[in-house]
Amino acid sequence: MSQTFVLNQITGLIDRGHEVDIFPQERGTHGKVHEDIRKYNLLARTSYPVVPSQNIIRRYCDALRHIGPLLMKNPRAIFHSLNFLKYGRKASSLTLLYTIIPFLDKGPYDIVHCHFGPCGQLGALLKELTVTKGKLLTTFHGYDMSRYLKKYGRHAYDSLFTQGDLFLPISEHWKNKLIELGCPLEKIVIHRMGIDTAKFTFPARKPKMNDKVQFLSIGRLVEKKGFQYSIRAVATIRETFPNIEYTIIGEGPLRRSLESLIDELHVGDCVHLLGWMRQDELVQALTDADILLAPSVTSHNGDQEGIPVALMEALALGLPVISTLHSGIPELIQDRKTGLLVPERDVDALSNKLKYVLLNQEYWAQAAKAGRKYVEENHEINKLNDQLVHVFLGLTTDSPMSPRHSTEPAPIKAQA
Repeated sequence: MSQTFVLNQITGLIDRGHEVDIFPQERGTHGKVHEDIRKYNLLARTSYPVVPSQNIIRRYCDALRHIGPLLMKNPRAIFHSLNFLKYGRKASSLTLLYTIIPFLDKGPYDIVHCHFGPCGQLGALLKELTVTKGKLLTTFHGYDMSRYLKKYGRHAYDSLFTQGDLFLPISEHWKNKLIELGCPLEKIVIHRMGIDTAKFTFPARKPKMNDKVQFLSIGRLVEKKGFQYSIRAVATIRETFPNIEYTIIGEGPLRRSLESLIDELHVGDCVHLLGWMRQDELVQALTDADILLAPSVTSHNGDQEGIPVALMEALALGLPVISTLHSGIPELIQDRKTGLLVPERDVDALSNKLKYVLLNQEYWAQAAKAGRKYVEENHEINKLNDQLVHVFLGLTTDSPMSPRHSTEPAPIKAQA
């Protein structure tokens, strides 16, 4: 639930009267907890994976302890998970058994909604093992359509395409990629990520000719975010525009590398790495900023963005955005209308756009108005959650994707 867009879908389903159980694939590491997790008591709905012991004897003993009370719940699934003739070492090592343990005393579900392709593969496995029987949906975001495929090959999702009932790419870009990979067109529905625009006040942003201009970036400190290029671009124009400040919010493995780059370029007085923040703190940072920088790139391992939610939040707050011609970003940031776009890794082009927004501050209001309008029309979470429920109901009735006649649809039990 560290992904806010997943959290927004979960709370949206609960608000609409549906039951949701949550199965993360790992425990979070941050001490800070999103307020909605407490408000909706989501931890009570969450089942974490059971990690097997490295000691083989203890692993078998623990397995007996876990499955004893659950044996009569779904004995067929348990025996399937131990079929070493079919599943080989995954069965004999009890890997499959430990995988299904969190699911055995849950359900049944109408919908199994998996975020990211590898989780979809897990959903297909659960279906194959008769652990779950609900309709299987997979939302594709970014790394699962880029880095993952580079590592495991273009046929990685072949079995998922066969077993899955519906696939929800978050952009036209990923829809085209799914078709290229062999996913049946009739199983694809674009479902975009969204935000609650009501939580983002749209202020009138005024030129700041003499005050400091605040540039902001938000995201994990990883290669695909491209922060090294925005830092270099800021360093390039620093002497000409001494009244700028650049803040990067997020944590990640490249923190030390970026700190070294900041020292090397002598911009430590105006470029700041602030670490991880809660959602409310992010909104405040966006409110205080003047320009959002999102210099996303395709990393050397093939990893790509989807459409960063931070861009939607920035547009909702009336922030001009400078980003790159990367993945599905041009579907949100329309060059010179809702923002400015440059080629990936092009420090000179990025520097020129920084100069442009500093010298043409009347552009801020124009971009702000267009950006807010676009997000309200295409990325409003309440509209999108209504659409998602409509999709779910379509799959659980005889007429897929057709509207329900009832104004009070029956609750769905979903696994996320």
